Amino acid sequence: MLSFMYLTGNTAYPGLPLDQNVVINPQAPQPEDQDYEQPVPQPVADQRPQPDHVLVMQPMPTDTPGTMKCPHCQNTVVTSTKYKVGTCTWIVAGVLCLSLCWLCCCIPFCVPSCQDVEHSCPSCQNVLHVYKRR
Repeated sequence: MLSFMYLTGNTAYPGLPLDQNVVINPQAPQPEDQDYEQPVPQPVADQRPQPDHVLVMQPMPTDTPGTMKCPHCQNTVVTSTKYKVGTCTWIVAGVLCLSLCWLCCCIPFCVPSCQDVEHSCPSCQNVLHVYKRR
């Protein structure tokens, strides 16, 4: 029994085993399409175990109150926000001090757009997310 190899570059791939009396002629006319009934693919039942927990990603709010599902009390709430002094506040104050604007270096501590935003649940008062300024 003979087999032939497909040559691609430097690698040979084995083909189907052939009978010695069979001749392959790629230019031979192909038989016309006949009305053969194609098998219908059957749905396969998913046999994988189902997870116990489902992780749902929700968008995190930025500097305005946002709608979130609280992981603590399981309520869908609109977050309450508080402004907290963060890294951005200290950097802006430091730059103002180094640029000899002594009177202006306290301004970032009073301006909400320089501070981090802490989002909390209005029902259970737990902190849900802290939006840090960059």
